[in-house]
Amino acid sequence: MALLEQYNVPIKGADVVVIGRGLTVGRPLGLLLSRKRESATVTLTHSATKDLAAHIKRADIVVAALGKAHFITADLVKPGAAVIDVGITRTAAGLAGDVHPDVAKVAGHIAPMPGGVGPMTRAMLLSNVVEIAEAALLK
Repeated sequence: MALLEQYNVPIKGADVVVIGRGLTVGRPLGLLLSRKRESATVTLTHSATKDLAAHIKRADIVVAALGKAHFITADLVKPGAAVIDVGITRTAAGLAGDVHPDVAKVAGHIAPMPGGVGPMTRAMLLSNVVEIAEAALLK
């Protein structure tokens, strides 16, 4: 959420496709994005979703949390869409995200894996620790 907000990616009214229904990312993120404050239209999909390509192609925001290397290719992404890669797979060549690197040529914004969401997660964790510490000092 903070990553989208930081780069002024419009969430309100956006068509969001979350690929992956896991308890760590997929389901919770779908619920967060559909809250009244965010008001996105969220489609929660998975690898067996019928016509998954059509869902991805119409999305303003794509969150890939599937765990299948390079599953999302440039031809699937709407030009200008924001793409957040959360999935990670160990391959013979090393670590790979769910999003193929060529998607960067089509997407308006991209958070790759590795190197996108991980550092942001650590930054938000540190921010939360500081916020809690400051609140404790004010008591």
